[in-house]
Amino acid sequence: MKRRLVNLVEWAQRRRARQNPGYEGAALKVISWNLLRRTGATVHDVAALITRENPDILLMQEATVEIDALPLLVGGHYSRAPLPGRIHGLACWSRQPFSRPPRACTIPSGVMVKRHAQIIEYRQFSLANVHLSHGQVLNRRQLRRVASLLTAPCAILGDFNLVGPTLVPGFRDVGPKAPTHNMAEVLPIRIDRCLTEGMICLGSRVLPVFASDHRPIAVMLQPAQAEGAARITALTDRA
Repeated sequence: MKRRLVNLVEWAQRRRARQNPGYEGAALKVISWNLLRRTGATVHDVAALITRENPDILLMQEATVEIDALPLLVGGHYSRAPLPGRIHGLACWSRQPFSRPPRACTIPSGVMVKRHAQIIEYRQFSLANVHLSHGQVLNRRQLRRVASLLTAPCAILGDFNLVGPTLVPGFRDVGPKAPTHNMAEVLPIRIDRCLTEGMICLGSRVLPVFASDHRPIAVMLQPAQAEGAARITALTDRA
């Protein structure tokens, strides 16, 4: 019952958004996926995911120069921010234009890998695309830095490499609870996350495994101040 109600709400909001492109209250489907550089998902795999899932925004980690061909296959708007000294980095794709060009912001880094977050302005809210370090103290410091760069309503998505609570004041962990990665091909863990502040998550799920060693996550997000959003969430919680 809950899933049917969420699907109905999503359909109604997408229909309203198509009829009125300026409607700011429409929920958006956002997918985050670690592609696994070189040996993982190809640009054709990414295009197939977009065709199948029809997201509004796709955030990618470990994206290489090959992924730059994505707009040629599916259209849309695209930006990639390679990590310093690495062949891979963060990338984002959107069906509609970004409010401003995505930008890379420096975050605390480890000795081996320099890190940054990709900040995306879209409509009336912000998204941060992240691939955090493995150190469980360092990646929480990185998250707090990313959170300080954003103003609600906003969301942080990506490969957190983090186990347990995120400990970011003001943010809620709204992503799917199912495992997204098999550590050492043995232990299923949930390290691909979504945190929000001032936004409502109308639904979340882990997508099927293919091409990469990470499963993509999909969330349906809506700014909390959108009229009626709180009532919709209350209905789905009780269903």
